[in-house]
Amino acid sequence: MAELRLGPLLRYVDGSSATFWVEASRPCVAEVRCADGARGEARTFQVAGHHYALVPVSGLTPGTTVAYEVLLDGATVWPPADSRFPPSVVRTPDGDAAVRVTFGSCRWAAPPADEKDPVGPDALDTLAARIAADPDGERPDVLLLLGDQVYADEVSKATRAWIAARRGLADPSPSSRLRSNKGDPIGHQVADYEEYTRLYYESWLDPEIRWLLSTVPSCMIFDDHDVIDDWNTSASWLADMRATPWWRERVLSGLMSYWVHQHLGNLSPRELSDDLLYAAVRETPDGTDVLRAFAAQADADPASVRWSYRRDFGRTRLIMLDTRAARVLEEPNRAMLDPGEAEWLREQALDAPGSYDHLLIGTSLPWLLPHLVHDAEAWNAALCRGERGARWARFGEDLRRRADLEHWAAFPESFEALTALIAEAGSGADAPATVLVLSGDVHHAYVAEPSWSGGVQPDARVLQLTCSPVHNSIPLSIRLGFRFGWSGPARALGHWFARHGRCARPAVDWRNTGGPWFGNQLMTLTLHGRSASLRLEQARERRGGRARLEAVIESALSP
Repeated sequence: MAELRLGPLLRYVDGSSATFWVEASRPCVAEVRCADGARGEARTFQVAGHHYALVPVSGLTPGTTVAYEVLLDGATVWPPADSRFPPSVVRTPDGDAAVRVTFGSCRWAAPPADEKDPVGPDALDTLAARIAADPDGERPDVLLLLGDQVYADEVSKATRAWIAARRGLADPSPSSRLRSNKGDPIGHQVADYEEYTRLYYESWLDPEIRWLLSTVPSCMIFDDHDVIDDWNTSASWLADMRATPWWRERVLSGLMSYWVHQHLGNLSPRELSDDLLYAAVRETPDGTDVLRAFAAQADADPASVRWSYRRDFGRTRLIMLDTRAARVLEEPNRAMLDPGEAEWLREQALDAPGSYDHLLIGTSLPWLLPHLVHDAEAWNAALCRGERGARWARFGEDLRRRADLEHWAAFPESFEALTALIAEAGSGADAPATVLVLSGDVHHAYVAEPSWSGGVQPDARVLQLTCSPVHNSIPLSIRLGFRFGWSGPARALGHWFARHGRCARPAVDWRNTGGPWFGNQLMTLTLHGRSASLRLEQARERRGGRARLEAVIESALSP
């Protein structure tokens, strides 16, 4: 009998349809039955000995909440008979209600329940516990997970032991004698597709997370740790990685596992039906070679693949950007997005003006950083492209890798292009009420508000909203560095960097209007009509070892 190995994950939901992702123990037919009679089924497809299905369900009624169950070859496998959680449900929007969007990034897998958590309570675990305790209360309409859902280069103690038992840490693929770009032994990092599946089991089989993802829709995008720290920092970084014997298997496995576990669920039923790769994988008894060839093409020619996507939630538009694989790395044409991706972003942002009230741009890497960090990255980019000569260029490349100088500010032309697009999308008679850039990555939270040169502001309220980590450490050096980065003396130091690098002045200035806040945390936007509000909550441990989410800020972003 087929067993449910992972999932279900409720992914795409609109007023009348939904998709559910599952992994089964063997080939079978996966079926979802909703309590109102809606149902759907799909036969599993196989990748690297694993069996997956994405089950579409249509015929749902807008504005309803309905429980569902999952069956494999006709036998019920979800919910478990001994579940301590409320029934998993699908909530369909009715078009007029408020939309709640909860987002964050950087979730390192929590240790077993009987071990002390070295980085404090997990914000997603804590959110799950709150919803489970009051299933009819407030909950997000969608979770936006903005990168680093798994850490391929920073595995847990338990996964390290599992890898050692599987192949030994001295196995030549990857070899413990080799070094990663950070100088760490590569042997305890994931090597292949099977080891990637271990990361997802460890993360998504957490009981609270498993239930949460079964009942709250999610949108996902990768960041660097989904493959390796500093992924695609520069052309020379990539050349060095490609020269190692372990990199090709690592990156292909990372892209393959991302496509299976995260990317497919981002697509609507219509997009899935039109996806040629999805059709090819499903049509062959074993889709491993088909998917591997796709990953190899994506690695060789990043412009051949689009990982970015758009989702509309009533009158809220989300554009989720790939800011890792879509980069152009060669000097002097470095860009955060390749030309095709940049044009796609422009088309999505400007499509049908007046048809949305809020524009959300999801990018794992912040657009607006503390001023010192921004100026240091722009300066470094100038050094690397040779503004101060070859010696400074070599120094700049070494510093870029050591200090992770590879956010939007490190791609100055891309920064300016995004700035101009935000101003254009946020201006005019049909402008939305807000344009909000949602980001993570930097292990703290803050709110920054830009002002355009010449005093001409867009009609929309424009903000950078940054929130991370969901569950990870926040070293003292980061706390001190980012607090200082927003200060007046830091800004003066940043101006020195900009002058030395002969950097052009940005088209925008910005100020910190909230934070920095440090901790395991989530931000939630509530969008209703043209009004928008923001809440930041942190997971804090209370007496008795129980954690709860506590509001740090609540503020209105637009009337």
